[in-house]
Amino acid sequence: MSILVNKDSRVVVQGITGSEGEFHTKQMLDYGTNIVAGVTPGKGGQSVLDDSIKVYDSVEQSVEKTSANTAIIFVPPPFAAEAIIESSYAGIETIVCITEGIPVHDMIKVKQIIKRNQTKLIGPNCPGIITVDECKLGIMPGFICKKGNIGVVSKSGTLTYEAIDQLVNAGLGQTTAIGIGGDPIIGTTMQDCLKLFENDSETEGIVIIGEIGGQMEIEAAYWAKKNMTKPIAGFIAGQTAPPGKRMGHAGAIVSGGNDTAEAKIKVLKECGISVSESVANIGSVMKSIMN
Repeated sequence: MSILVNKDSRVVVQGITGSEGEFHTKQMLDYGTNIVAGVTPGKGGQSVLDDSIKVYDSVEQSVEKTSANTAIIFVPPPFAAEAIIESSYAGIETIVCITEGIPVHDMIKVKQIIKRNQTKLIGPNCPGIITVDECKLGIMPGFICKKGNIGVVSKSGTLTYEAIDQLVNAGLGQTTAIGIGGDPIIGTTMQDCLKLFENDSETEGIVIIGEIGGQMEIEAAYWAKKNMTKPIAGFIAGQTAPPGKRMGHAGAIVSGGNDTAEAKIKVLKECGISVSESVANIGSVMKSIMN
């Protein structure tokens, strides 16, 4: 088992003929991801990567020809929202959008459409998702992962990799690791991921990596307190961030109240989540509660 993607995911890459799209398509193929098609409008009929992947003009065409059910998007910000919407209307079940800098106004429209079509969206502005030894979608380095029973969900790309490395060093492998993105409007929340991991028979524990700004970690913690049966280790980044200053992600800004790192850590602890005070101790904290 796993969440969202696995070896049976049939993947179409939107923006496959761009330099970033083609580079990461090769990396994903090398990992074993089942990529069945690419899409770049106006370049239908071409092939990439030594003619191994056929390119179509639209996602709809790729779905008709290959039965693709999963999409990953390497499309520039002005066109990325439309790329998400295109996949959603074409019947794609799960979409991963790597693109950073999509206007918030565009994402408001996207959010309404994917909800209506019951499409799962990971991102935007995220590193993607890995179900270990089965499917890698995005820019995460697959070689750092090890198959196991810990789920990872993170708002930070770099800290996703750090958490995985810490877990592996502690002798704990992963089921699925997912970077949900740090923008103000994203497709899949931390609470959404906890629900999926709770229902996944293979996942026995979860690591959550949050950061300053917003209420997502607090909402997830309250939900976990009422509904989770599996142990959770957590870390909140931005403990030294000054109020009112955005830190890296568009959503990472302390506006006052309970969106500071200190306030979030307090709530997580109250909800029974074991919080690591340092990013260097995530693995050891997770191991200590896996009994």
